[in-house]
Amino acid sequence: RLRHPLRRITDGACRLYRWAHRFHSHPVAGRLYTIIAKPANELATVRIGMNGTMGDGMSDQTVWGNALYDTLVAEGVTLFTYVPDGGHKVMIQRSLDDPRVRSVPLTTEEEGVAMAAGAYLGGIKSVLLMQSSGAGNCVNMLSLIANGQFPFVGFVTMRGTFGEENPWQVPMGLAVRPALESIGVVCLSVEHPDEVAATARAALAMAYRSRCGVAVLLSQKLIGAKAF
Repeated sequence: RLRHPLRRITDGACRLYRWAHRFHSHPVAGRLYTIIAKPANELATVRIGMNGTMGDGMSDQTVWGNALYDTLVAEGVTLFTYVPDGGHKVMIQRSLDDPRVRSVPLTTEEEGVAMAAGAYLGGIKSVLLMQSSGAGNCVNMLSLIANGQFPFVGFVTMRGTFGEENPWQVPMGLAVRPALESIGVVCLSVEHPDEVAATARAALAMAYRSRCGVAVLLSQKLIGAKAF
């Protein structure tokens, strides 16, 4: 299936914005940041909007997304790592706007696993935000969590399950839980908005007290099925 031309443009904008944001303090790249950051961010927002289109039965992310973010911050999370995704758009934007926390865009999901381990050594509590299509990128790096007994919490917006219309999302969607569990990560599923905050608290408590990896799977019953 051919990708929509706008998707190609906005994919590039997301990468461009991440690069500009990462090097904005550099004396040369900093100038480029001021030139390209705003338009690139606007196009990236279009991408997030495309990924976040509400479908039939989809809950209001502005409600549960804000509740989830507030819960994480209240539990002491101060580092949010993420790959841009519409299912996480509320938490991503909140973390970017919140001076109390640091928000770090990633080029690949496995970077967030390594950052979680390093953050723990520095006394910082973190979470990784990703989509199920990127969960497979983390499996090898998650051996660091298992062998080093580092706490790790990931929030995974699910694709390829309830009502999925894109066949390319189905294989990885079905493989997320068995793949993560095979490397020792505990998977907790969320299907209803009223389960989000309690599940987040449970995941953080389990990860940081039992020193293990926990993934919270935000189901398509919660975020809604997509047609692309």
